[in-house]
Amino acid sequence: MKNDLLAYRHIGINEKDEKQMLQKIGVGSLDELIDKTLPPNIRLPQPLALPEAMTEYEFGQHIAELAAKNKLYTSYIGMGWYNTITPAVIQRNVFENPVWYTSYTPYQTEVSQGRLEALMNFQTAICDLTGMPLANCSLLDEATAAAEAVTMMYALRPRDMQKSGANVVFVDENIFPQTLAVMTTRTIPQGICLRVGKCDEMEFSGDVFACVLQYPNSNGNVENYRSFVEKAHAANCKVAVAADILSLALLAPPGEWGADIVFGSTQRLGTPMFYGGPSAAYFATRDEYKRNLPGRIIGWSKDKYGKLSYRMALQTREQHIKREKATSNICTAQALLAIMAGYYAVYHGPEGIHAIASRIHSIAVLVEKQLCKLGYRQLNEQYFDTLRLTLPEGISAEQIRTVALNHQINLRYFDNGDIGISIDETTDLEATNILLSVFAIAAGKECTTIQDIPDGCQIKPELKRQSTYLTHEVFNRYHTETEMMRYIKRLDRKDISLAHSMISLGSCTMKLNAAAEMLPLSRPEFMNLHPLVPEDQAEGFRELIHNLGEALKTITGFAGVSIQPNSGAAGEYTGLRVIRSYLESIGQGHRNKILIPTSAHGTNPASAIQAGFTTVTCACDVQGNVDMDDLRSKAEANRDDLAALMITYPSTHGIFETEIVEICRIIHACGAQVYMDGANMNAQVGLTNPGFIGADVCHLNLHKTFASPHGGGGPGVGPICVAKHLVPFLPGHDLFGNSTNAVSSAPFGSAGILPITYGYIRMMGAEGLTRATKIAILNANYLAACFNDTYGIVYRGATGFVGHEMILECRKIHEETGITENDIAKRLMDYGYHAPTLSFPVHGTLMIEPTESESLAELDNFVHVMLNIWNEIQEIKEGKADRNDNVLINAPHPEYEVVSQNWEHSYSREKAVYPIESVRENKFWINVARVDNTLGDRKLLPTRYGTFE
Repeated sequence: MKNDLLAYRHIGINEKDEKQMLQKIGVGSLDELIDKTLPPNIRLPQPLALPEAMTEYEFGQHIAELAAKNKLYTSYIGMGWYNTITPAVIQRNVFENPVWYTSYTPYQTEVSQGRLEALMNFQTAICDLTGMPLANCSLLDEATAAAEAVTMMYALRPRDMQKSGANVVFVDENIFPQTLAVMTTRTIPQGICLRVGKCDEMEFSGDVFACVLQYPNSNGNVENYRSFVEKAHAANCKVAVAADILSLALLAPPGEWGADIVFGSTQRLGTPMFYGGPSAAYFATRDEYKRNLPGRIIGWSKDKYGKLSYRMALQTREQHIKREKATSNICTAQALLAIMAGYYAVYHGPEGIHAIASRIHSIAVLVEKQLCKLGYRQLNEQYFDTLRLTLPEGISAEQIRTVALNHQINLRYFDNGDIGISIDETTDLEATNILLSVFAIAAGKECTTIQDIPDGCQIKPELKRQSTYLTHEVFNRYHTETEMMRYIKRLDRKDISLAHSMISLGSCTMKLNAAAEMLPLSRPEFMNLHPLVPEDQAEGFRELIHNLGEALKTITGFAGVSIQPNSGAAGEYTGLRVIRSYLESIGQGHRNKILIPTSAHGTNPASAIQAGFTTVTCACDVQGNVDMDDLRSKAEANRDDLAALMITYPSTHGIFETEIVEICRIIHACGAQVYMDGANMNAQVGLTNPGFIGADVCHLNLHKTFASPHGGGGPGVGPICVAKHLVPFLPGHDLFGNSTNAVSSAPFGSAGILPITYGYIRMMGAEGLTRATKIAILNANYLAACFNDTYGIVYRGATGFVGHEMILECRKIHEETGITENDIAKRLMDYGYHAPTLSFPVHGTLMIEPTESESLAELDNFVHVMLNIWNEIQEIKEGKADRNDNVLINAPHPEYEVVSQNWEHSYSREKAVYPIESVRENKFWINVARVDNTLGDRKLLPTRYGTFE
């Protein structure tokens, strides 16, 4: 491997290390290990046909050339995306900081207090602005939040409506078209009907159970919905409102006029448009609906000594726990972007947010007055930032478009010839004058140059916000850059990320997110592009997307690709939706059952239910393989109704099943499709692929296999790749003229993430990608060999080897000592490590995935740590340590406890916090003791204002 290629820097194992590791495993070569791990009948006959690997320098030049092909015009298109100003202190210290973007979802509370606080800030800001008591810590985008709102309200129907079969949702016609498209995709398979109409003409009937409104609406008009909401509630209907979050600084929040759910996007709170995403959606509701709320909720709790702390609350709602009974399949959300939006609210505070919103509105008022002088008529009686104009006689929208493009301006063009203008945070005096000149030129009139922007307000008193917001100290303290920088740093010091140590989470692939891959995200040409600009303005982005799509098709062995799904779970849903559409097209739409082995990825059952299917569970044998007799029996028993099999490969049991080709044949013989979950694709790339194996569709997790970061719980991207017969049913979008099966607000989903994966593939090349896969398998088998004589490995493949991950046996430890896998996880924190995956997919175990990015030194240190913990467990077993007072059940040991004068444990402080020498050299100090997992569930406190007193 040439040392100027990324693979040399990305892969942690060199040839010398490799020999030492192979000796420990007991094989003669890396190729021998791979031959013994993967079934021979699925091995690719030739290398991947990908372009030659670029050096980091060459890729830097290449991405600059692509970026230069994008044209950064001033966009007043609006429709859910608005240019914004990302405070430099947030961009530099959060968005570009690996401590924030390489951390994992904060399941391990004690080493996640920083981002938990940051996410709590986000929830608090959302609750304040919407006037609702409860918010989650982000969803994928506004359109999917709308679909989640409909599903939630459907589940909340009163008993009489459920009995009568009420299944209609009224949707006001002036909702964003992309939101309506995604709601349509999601509701059809659930048997929910959308009735689109005018809210002032709505007559409630017994079949209507909910309503969805937009505030301000798609035209920009601010409607007074109070009486409508009263009528809806009188008819026992719930109301969800899509609200522009920044407008709520000036407008009466929906929570104050009766909304049951408020949702939307926080993109304009400091997150760049990124050609459509990622940005954090928000979702707020009433406290009594907390157990139906999709997504994750951060709440208060206390540690074992009573210190206030944060944790993810009500985790038993999550899809991998509730499986087919889950109310949502949401897994990854948009944590990093939610954190940025929360910091935006902290940095600006209530006065700053109000000033930004007021300036936007004042400019809109000024533009309306000036355009009316030029003969244009503005249609919105009340508005926040958006004007809808009818044109004077003799002036066409095409004339306006020509002049606007000549001035590098994009406007919204309605089908009837009207023009839309959405003002944003970046609109200033110069931009306002240029905008006005476009309309003056089109009208053939002189335009007076505006010298300043006076304060203006056009909002009626009954629509104006009267209540305060962002009153907590955190929003009123950090308004200088020095204070803000230190606050961000104070929080990031509380979290373990890849910047500190290996994160060995099984089925999560916490690999390196290389700096050369991340740098393009900070280029304005990628950050500041509106997703609905004309194609010629996004030429560089479109070329990147095309090139990436071709590479993903090659890697997966499929004929088509959609990068629209903006998470792995969204990819699962999309793949199933595509299968459903295909089956309907061939007269097989009655097929409604999905066969899912117990070894499949945890979100699969929830995704199947969301897509309108029922699930049939297939057993696994004692070796962890799919039980072939059970598979055959259940496939045959459901032959006429079987739509698909969902299978993860290699399985979440960490093994390559030898019968995978036969499994595909059995399913196809029943007339069904094979969906291969790509969660473990990091063990396939370059060696095999779903298309070659015989699957019909797979999704990929770019935030796993393809090196985009996890961001503390998002963003993720979940593209799907499909066989030729499924290509016509891939997701569309209004921008393409066909919104069938749309699953995301933006036409290309979270396009802003794609330069990372594109860079990873272009700089690794076929050889680098294949070696990465081999080393991931090598590292896992090395750890398995190191732990074999102590903990033991639950499952191994047919020839005795694991795939790219393994399940560590901890159940016998519990039987003998009372120590649980959770105790081991907490003790790892004292050594400076994030825990592996707990009790999934097998209860009472730990699942470990080292990835290819870790060095032998780091692997050996982790082994040393785990074996030292094993010895600590043996001390308990042998009676040398107190079963009721030992380093495991008391872990983790926070700094404040260790420095306290009062130390009542039967072991020393040194044993608690400096158990081995390497910890002294790289100590991660924890700031809370073990956190109570039930207190915050019994009394959910989801904002900074909460108190247990």
